[in-house]
Amino acid sequence: MDQDDQVCLCYRVSLRKIRTYLEREDPPVASLISECLDAGTGCGWCVPFLKHLHGQHQKGEPVDLRISPEAYAKSRVTYNKTGEREVSPVLDESTDSQE
Repeated sequence: MDQDDQVCLCYRVSLRKIRTYLEREDPPVASLISECLDAGTGCGWCVPFLKHLHGQHQKGEPVDLRISPEAYAKSRVTYNKTGEREVSPVLDESTDSQE
């Protein structure tokens, strides 16, 4: 995902905003991302992804999602219709598929 791609599609919160917030505030829990930016408070689709990004930050890893914005948005549509997640925030680096 590029830094200007949206992680929270409901409130249009970009990966850049989340990265900046994590760097600036260093929140002890992922839920504080939602308090600051409203990310994750709409449909709930992005909550596991926010937790994943927070976990990367806490470990000192690069904060990123290895998924195209198109695949991410398409999977959210399915989630909103069925409640089922087609993608995981943690992707297999060798195949770019779900673990």
